[in-house]
Parts: sequence; structure tokens; C-alpha cells
Amino acid sequence: MHLTVSSPVQALADIHRIEATPLVQAVPWASTYDLIRASALVHADRPALTFLHTGQPGGASTTWTYRDLLHGIHQTANLLHGLHLSPHDVVAILLPGGLAYHLALWGGEAAGIVQPLNPLLSEDKLLSLLRASQAKVLIAHGVDDDSQMRAKALRLQAQLPHLHTVLWVHPDGEPLAQPLPDGTQDFHALRTQQASDRLLSDRGFSPQDIAAYFHTGGTTGAPKLARHSHGAQVFTAWANATMQGFQPTDVTMNGYPLFHVAGVLPGALCSLAIGMHVIIPTAALFRNREVVQNYWRLAEHHGCTLMSGVPTVLAALAGVPLDGADISRLRSVRTGAAPLPPELAQRFEQTFGLQINESLGMTETAGLSTVAPPGLSAPAGCVGWPLPHAQVRIVGLNSDDQATGQDLPAGGKGMVLYKGPNLFSGYLDAAETARSFTPDGWLITGDVGFIDEQGRLHLSGRAKDLIIRGGHNIDPKVIEDALGAHPAVDLCAAVGAPDAYAGELPVAFATLKAGAQVSEAELLAFTAERVDEAPAKPKSLTILERMPVTNVGKIYKPELRTLATAAVVQGLIHQVLTPLQTPAAQWPSLHAAGDGPVEVDARATPLALWASIQPLLAALPVKLVLHAP
Repeated sequence: MHLTVSSPVQALADIHRIEATPLVQAVPWASTYDLIRASALVHADRPALTFLHTGQPGGASTTWTYRDLLHGIHQTANLLHGLHLSPHDVVAILLPGGLAYHLALWGGEAAGIVQPLNPLLSEDKLLSLLRASQAKVLIAHGVDDDSQMRAKALRLQAQLPHLHTVLWVHPDGEPLAQPLPDGTQDFHALRTQQASDRLLSDRGFSPQDIAAYFHTGGTTGAPKLARHSHGAQVFTAWANATMQGFQPTDVTMNGYPLFHVAGVLPGALCSLAIGMHVIIPTAALFRNREVVQNYWRLAEHHGCTLMSGVPTVLAALAGVPLDGADISRLRSVRTGAAPLPPELAQRFEQTFGLQINESLGMTETAGLSTVAPPGLSAPAGCVGWPLPHAQVRIVGLNSDDQATGQDLPAGGKGMVLYKGPNLFSGYLDAAETARSFTPDGWLITGDVGFIDEQGRLHLSGRAKDLIIRGGHNIDPKVIEDALGAHPAVDLCAAVGAPDAYAGELPVAFATLKAGAQVSEAELLAFTAERVDEAPAKPKSLTILERMPVTNVGKIYKPELRTLATAAVVQGLIHQVLTPLQTPAAQWPSLHAAGDGPVEVDARATPLALWASIQPLLAALPVKLVLHAP
């Protein structure tokens, strides 16, 4: 049996109708391998994956049919089985975007447990992740280039005794230059020697078997390894296709990185399960400027019917003119991972005639929790209904922004809790797992929102992003919506700046559209006029050349908080030293990079002056690194 669906959900009643079929009957596949194999047997000669070698429409490309893909999955799984990888062993992946990534993912899950790695993580973090997983095999980029992935893989292998084999992938499938370093082999050369028609392991799958370890926690902080079962991943693929009415005739461009759950599950597994055609837009994906600048012509050339991207990607695409591209086949635009600015949604509809629909998902829900289906008319921030057989609750927050047991009525804003068949199987760290759930088993998502009278979830942000001014909770989205409505603003965000009296004060940051000119004072006044609540009016506004974003395009607020903290510290130093006409050489210097603590170097500052400054800095409710005279 292969996955087929009818029209997209349009009302809560449609979800209840879907739920009338028992889950074991609706979702009979025990593993991602079973799901893809069933699809490949029905759609054998249809295109599954097309890799674009350039961002130019009509440029060189390589296409694999579903038969090609299934053969490659069998070969990869059999290669790993031959390397003594058991269903409980881990194969890690360190690759750019490309066709081979799909072999590593789905072949890896057919043989053992896959661990996709973000190549932009520091080597120390990659090392800690691989030590935690005890990965035995690493499938890695095998060519020396600017990515430095090959050199990084060799350094990792040298420090990890359990990592007995590195399989090098040539991006074009060509043979690698010999000889290869000890403990490393040519992935494509070995896999083509393997049986392509079946799994030699004769493995029997259970939905509870662990399929993958995904790291979560961003490029900073301590990454955590979340365990996904085969059943959770299969459920996400089925639910996404069912909610949105996907068809085998659909064509989509998946620009999400495949170390990220959005690219792997809603973006890839769901598409392959239904038999659609997935376009991979070069190894750099949406980080390739040529891809972004040619997006609409690429969509026309390949006949795309679906498009998806995080809000920052959609904001970039909103600035790319159609230039005559025919995008009439596009019927659905999807976003998630971060709040959708209302101004961006309006601009997309006015410019391209395309409505953006939102979804909610996270690593811990195998990439999906709720979906606003195509055609649903809803305001920005509405992420739709919970998936069939899943539930969402809204509970109150205490003074520390922690979830309480108090359920809120429709319209009440609080913490979003989730329970469903695609819940992850916990982190490798049991203590982290315990902190993520309520005592009665609901996942604490960290998102703040409310459920409307139609049962749809509306998001306003992350609980940790709330700005708390003197005990008053300020939703940053209120500020961001107001600021984002200015025609010159491209991207914007609001965060809390430390304040000795109020705890935090709201401040805003923005980047401008190409060619736009407006002052910070004008934007601040524009925003203040549109924020009704006096405590929420931002105290300052800073125009940035570049908005800090994560590897998947989310605005990275910890870095903005560092900038905000540095500005406050600089202001306090000015407050003390300017009236004294202190020479510049005696002023403390600041270092504020990334999301680390602000460093204040006062070693050249006279002790008497530092004695006036230090108490002001010590009163701030934030960690600072102080180098005293």
C-alpha cells in the first residue's frame, strides 16, 4: 500500500473525518524504508529528485527516478550492513545538499540510526555530538574545498576511536583520488558493488525502532540529541500530506538543509512518500544567492506547484522581481520555524498573488505539530489545526515563564503543549527529557499562543523571547508587527535590553530593503505610534546592515540581545565619563560578538573612575565579563 490523499483539510470537521479511520489502518508503514519503498514501487519511472548543479534555469542538472532512488537506498543500507552497522548503531552525515544526502539518510535509517550534522557547528560541538552518539561510520564530503568538511572529518576521526570508517562522497559521483587515508573509503565506489534490489539484512522493522538522532539547540549553547522513531517520522509524512492534499503530480523545491528536521521530514520524506518531484537547488540550497535571484524562473522552468521557506527566505524572495516568469502552477506557499510578519504575508499576496500558509513544528515533534492547509484564510500567526490524532493545549504561565497546569479558554494566551503520535522518543540525556514534559506527558513546546473558536492555533512567539518589564510581559511580536509595517523595513526583531530598575526594556532592530532610506528616529516614532501599550513601546531602534540568522534562516535573537546589552553598557559608561571629559584612552573598551557575554576591559581606566562605573554595571540583571584596572 502506498500513500494517497484527497483534497486538503478545510475545516475541523475534515480532521475528525480523517480520525475516524484507526491510525494503524491509515498509517500501516512500520518504517521510513517501508514508506519510500511502497512509493517507489508505484512511481518507479517518475522523477524523484533533481539536483541543480547551478542556480541558472536550464543549467546542468541530474535527475534520479524513484527506481534509481530505491536502488541507491538498498545499496547504501547493504554497504553499511557490510561494515557491521547494526540497527542500534549510528551512522553520522557531514555533507552539503545533494543527491547522496538522500542515500545517506534513508539508506542509513534502513541499516541503523542516522545522525545528520550541521557542518557549520564548531569542531568541539561536532566532537561532543559524535561522542554522545558513539557513531561508528561517518558519511562525509570527500573533496577538499572551501567547505573544509573533508579536513574536519579527518580531524574528528582522529579523536574518536569508535568512528571506525569514514565514507567519502564525491559530489559528482566520480572516483576519488587514491590512495585514501587509513580508515576511509570511497562511498560511491563501494555502494555500486552492492545488491540494489533488496536489503541483505532482511531486517524487520518496528515503528518504535529509533531512526535518527537530530541535534537541537542551534549553533551555540549545548546541542541536545533528540531521538526520532521510525513511527514518528512516518506519521509526520502521512499527516503533512493528508492535511495539505499533496499529489504525485506536485513539484517542490526543497531549499532547507538536510541536517534540519524541516528539510528531512516535511520537506523530503513527505514528498517522497507521495511520489512527487523534489528539486534540490544546488549544494548550497537557499544560501546560494544565484538560486534566490533566479527563484521564480527556476520555479517556472521546473513546473513547481509548491514552495516553502522560512520567513527570512520568503522576505528575500519578495524582493526578487518576476521578470516575466510564469508561476501560475504555484498553488501553495508554506512557512514555519519563525513567526510570519503580517507585512510580508500581505506583500507576497499583493506582489505575486500567493497566499502564505503557516505550520508549526519542532525537532521534538518530528518537524510538525499543526498545519494551516492551502486555501485557509487566516491572519499571519495562525498555524492552523493540530494534526489528525494529535492534541494541543494552552496553559497559563507563571512569573518565570514556566507552564502551569491551568488550562486557558479559547482566546487565552499561554504556553502551547503538544501530544501526538510523532512525539520524539526523548533526548539521549534523560534529565533533559524530563524537563521537556509536564508530569502528565505533554511536550512543553516553549511557544506562546492561543486557540481560536475554530480550534486553530495562533502563535505570538517563544516564551523565552518574552520581554519582561517590571513584571509586565511584553510580546515582542506586537513591536515587530508595528515596525514591519513600515515600507522601508525588510527584517525586524524586538528583544529585551537589561535595565537595573525594570529588569528589561524593549528595544528593536531592523534591516532595510535595498535602496530604502529612513532614519532610526523615524522608524522608532513610526513603531511607537502603532504600539498601543505604553510599556511595549521600544526605547531604542537600531538599523543593521545584516540581521543575524541561524543556519536555517531564523532571526537569531541571542545575538541581538548581546548587541542590546553592549549598547546599554556603553550608555552607562558615557553617563559617567562624558561629563568628566575623560580622555578616550582611559575609557573602558567593549567586546560583544555573537551571543556571548559582553566583555568590558577597564584595565586602562583609572581606579577612581572605575569605582563610579562598576556599581552601575553590577546592577544590570545580565552576565558581564569585567576586566578591572
